[in-house]
Amino acid sequence: MLAELDYLPDGLLDKEAGQLHAVLGGPTLIHLQGREKQPLFVSVLIHGNETVGWEAIRQLLPRYDVAGGDRPLPRSISLFIGNTAAAEKSLRFLPGQPDYNRVWPGCSSAHDNQHLPEYSLMLKVLERMRSLDVFASIDLHNNTGMNPHYACINVVENRFMQLATLFSRTVVYFTEPCMVASMAMSKLCPSVTLECGKVGSSHGPEHAAEFVDACLHLNEIANTAVPKHDIDLFHTVAAVKIPEDIKFGFDEEDVELFFPADIEHLNFRELAAGSYFGSISGIERIPLQLTGEDGEIEPEQYFSLNDQDIVVNKAVMPSMLTRNETVIRQDCLCYLMERYKI
Repeated sequence: MLAELDYLPDGLLDKEAGQLHAVLGGPTLIHLQGREKQPLFVSVLIHGNETVGWEAIRQLLPRYDVAGGDRPLPRSISLFIGNTAAAEKSLRFLPGQPDYNRVWPGCSSAHDNQHLPEYSLMLKVLERMRSLDVFASIDLHNNTGMNPHYACINVVENRFMQLATLFSRTVVYFTEPCMVASMAMSKLCPSVTLECGKVGSSHGPEHAAEFVDACLHLNEIANTAVPKHDIDLFHTVAAVKIPEDIKFGFDEEDVELFFPADIEHLNFRELAAGSYFGSISGIERIPLQLTGEDGEIEPEQYFSLNDQDIVVNKAVMPSMLTRNETVIRQDCLCYLMERYKI
């Protein structure tokens, strides 16, 4: 069920992410009125263990009259607080739940999820924001691996890139996975997903709060081209997953697939053909599953075996590499990107 409120419950901003479920009871959409009526949509805790969005909101809203501050809110804001039950357990999502950022409507793959109550929930959010003529959409996330702060877009258009570069000159364009919040919201307004570093870093909430505040003060989002020297735009070409039956680790000799202990340092580094990626033991194939915009990709399109070593066979840049084995199993090992010309 989706709860909707037109006020902030007393003391809500005093609560940590893990305490919200006891107050809200589940996903909640909160509408706060500002001078400009067309609302900014901000989603937080779509992944319950990624707290940056909620921490940013806790920093930002007390500046304004809707939360006891002395300044009028410059633009209305619609705040979607997502998987509070998972946040209570500090998990991305609970056992038996789908990933809340893989059940949004708006693409052909979404039809497979129409039976899920979570799909119906996100459809209600989407239709509500359509009815309010949403101004722009911001989905706030943490990374698990060592990554810079960067913005993601699902549409290569001027207003999307203008919005993204307000946060970072590093911008990633992707269309898969497609059942994400930013893709769904892109049908209504300029939308971005913001990756704000690791949980616990103070810079993440500060940077996110500054960005949301800047967006609240925008009169419009310019429909003019971003100068090429102001943006580094990358295109996600493949998601890399490890099959469930493959044992993997980091510099461990008793597994079939192992990676260097410092693999996270490869994030957002452009790897030349021939660069080392990992090693295999006791198997004779590359035990990776790659999925691109048009479906499955043969691993050999991006990787080769050099004896027992896995090397990249074309220039590519990984992102979101992590040593967090739970995240690797629930989501993926990493994404592969290439520079995108505009």
